[in-house]
Amino acid sequence: MQRTLILSMLCLAGTVAAQGERLDLQDDVPLDTYLALLAHVAPPARDGAEAYMAAFRSRCGRALRTIELRRAFAQGNGDPVLMNMVRASHERDTAALQRLGASIACPSK
Repeated sequence: MQRTLILSMLCLAGTVAAQGERLDLQDDVPLDTYLALLAHVAPPARDGAEAYMAAFRSRCGRALRTIELRRAFAQGNGDPVLMNMVRASHERDTAALQRLGASIACPSK
C-alpha cells in the first residue's frame, strides 16, 4: 500500500524520477491543492498528512511547507513517521498518531 501511495503522490505532484535519479521537487503547488489531491487518491493519506503537519507545527514551532510535505512523501520510501501516520490514520489508531507525532524531528536551521 505504501509504495502504491507514494507513486500516486509523485504522479499527482507532476514529478516522477527514474529509480536512482535525483528527485527535483519544486514548491509550486499550494498546500490546499496538494491536500485535496491526496484526499482524492487516498483519504487516509490526507488525514495522515494533516496529523503530520499538526505534529510538526506543535514540535517545531512553524508550519510545514508544501515542498517539505512533498519530500516527506517522495524521497526514498517516504518519511517513516509520515508513512506510519498514514497507516495509523487508515486504521484510525489515535494512540499511534500521538506517539508518532511526538517522534517528528525538526529540521536544523
